[in-house]
Amino acid sequence: MMEKKLKSFIEELAETEVTPNVYNQYSYETEENEARRQNLFIYLKHMYKLKPGIMLVGEAPGYRGCRLTGVPFTSEHLLMNNMPGLELFGREAGYRLAAEKEKLLKEATATIIWETLLKYDVTAVGWNAFPFHPHKKDDMESNRTPLQKELLIGEKPLLKMLEMFDIKTVVAVGGKAEQTLNKLNISCHKVRHPAQGGKNEFVEGIKRIT
Repeated sequence: MMEKKLKSFIEELAETEVTPNVYNQYSYETEENEARRQNLFIYLKHMYKLKPGIMLVGEAPGYRGCRLTGVPFTSEHLLMNNMPGLELFGREAGYRLAAEKEKLLKEATATIIWETLLKYDVTAVGWNAFPFHPHKKDDMESNRTPLQKELLIGEKPLLKMLEMFDIKTVVAVGGKAEQTLNKLNISCHKVRHPAQGGKNEFVEGIKRIT
């Protein structure tokens, strides 16, 4: 039953029409996205079994991370190689690259988040206020802040995630996520985004919640 729900959720993401200068990494526009849809399915299915009580809500996928993998708060390197002590990722779990390559990209945010969750033994599922990749005009390898109308598009999948996982504690990673959650009247803890020198404050924030 849950698998059917997850598949239909991913299907809805794939068919979502996005705004200009946004890449929908689940759409049927390119063949590569098939791997990303499958990766997200494996992740959500595994997470559902773990029964996380906490959801970390970020702003939007980054071009070095979820844009490539399809999985929030991951990088190609983390998805393929996992991390010591974490039993969630890796090729053996069925994850695959959208395009085979020798040098796998890492993403600092993803590494910091999973290291911190491991350290404090927190089981949390990750999602984004806007689940697609907003980029600057004519530059796919860039990130930008999602616009108000884009955050509106993200509300429905966010609410669906909270409902499917029956989440009790929501953590906003950064201001945009907090803004969306407040608008939806969802009470949340806010922590600093770990990027751009925010690592220590992020770690402190997670420590406080646990």
